[in-house]
Amino acid sequence: MTLSASAPATAARPVITAWSAVSPYGIGKDRFVAGVLAGQDTRSPLDPGQWAAPDSHACLIPGFELREVLGKKGTRSMDRVTGLAVTAVRDLLEDSGERRTASDEETALVLGTTTGSAQSMMDFTRASLEGDKPFYVDPSLMPNAVMNCAAGQCAIRHSLKGPNTTIAGGRVAGLSALSYAAGLLASGRARAVLSGAAEEFSDARAWLDHHRRGEDGADTVLGEGCAMFMLESGELPDARDRALAEVLAVQSRVYADDPGDALAGCVDGVLRRGGVEAGDVWAVSTSGPAGALGDREREVLTARFGETVLGRAPAMTPVGDTAAASAAFQIGALLAAAEQPGTPPGAVALVSSVDDNGVVACAALRLTAN
Repeated sequence: MTLSASAPATAARPVITAWSAVSPYGIGKDRFVAGVLAGQDTRSPLDPGQWAAPDSHACLIPGFELREVLGKKGTRSMDRVTGLAVTAVRDLLEDSGERRTASDEETALVLGTTTGSAQSMMDFTRASLEGDKPFYVDPSLMPNAVMNCAAGQCAIRHSLKGPNTTIAGGRVAGLSALSYAAGLLASGRARAVLSGAAEEFSDARAWLDHHRRGEDGADTVLGEGCAMFMLESGELPDARDRALAEVLAVQSRVYADDPGDALAGCVDGVLRRGGVEAGDVWAVSTSGPAGALGDREREVLTARFGETVLGRAPAMTPVGDTAAASAAFQIGALLAAAEQPGTPPGAVALVSSVDDNGVVACAALRLTAN
């Protein structure tokens, strides 16, 4: 893809100018904002007639039936994670007034995920083994087994012709997508980037998680959803006027055993690159995975910022473990908090994400909604 000369490379920090959410609170960011600020618990019992998961409860999106939400056209073979992403992108474009900063060729999409749809991958593999012959499978299901299916379908359905990227990063995927999106803007590869992450609930994901987490995560309740953000360069004439938050810095690190040092290093890195001090941070959102990993994350951040600062960010446990979508939901929760009375103008917020796959990530945002 070649951009016109009107899209120069820029080092300006990106700003978030619109966002959307499809969450266990319902479809639409308004429902997410209301639910997350109220701390509403979204756990509900699983119907054994519909699900064969090992868990008794999950945090599901109420009433999310693909054909009812997106219509019959193009949804016959669409899987759940693709439907979540397509719906969130639709709502984001509607929220931004279908705005294009230049042309569809200059609108990019970056979607974070864990593996795409584990259910689609397993269903396709099972069909190849259980059919009359191993290669007798429904070819319409094959695209769902590819990790970048959801991002591709978002682009096709919404005519997004710019760079299209899928980033597999587990719990930190939303921050990895944010960093990649900032790079696209800085290099001039796009005028606007739709960035976010999606995770579905499925029997396959539930069983994989059940065998992986062990006793340490025995109390985990899985959730699902998608959150998307429109990022634009702060150099655009009106982007800063519409900005909800400025992305100051994003950084990630790896760890072998204890995530504490890596997380502390990430915090130092984003503060330094963002040009802010620890005392400037108004709120810190933790990813809060179950068990020792979540306890360690909170211990490190509490020692650095204190309980009061951590307590200003809405808790994410009421929506369950949303895996790849978790960091994106954390950003949405901070944007929701920024709209509340008492939030200081230009408050700095930190998003922390830790994953047991050996990766930690942090992002520093300047909240500008007030």
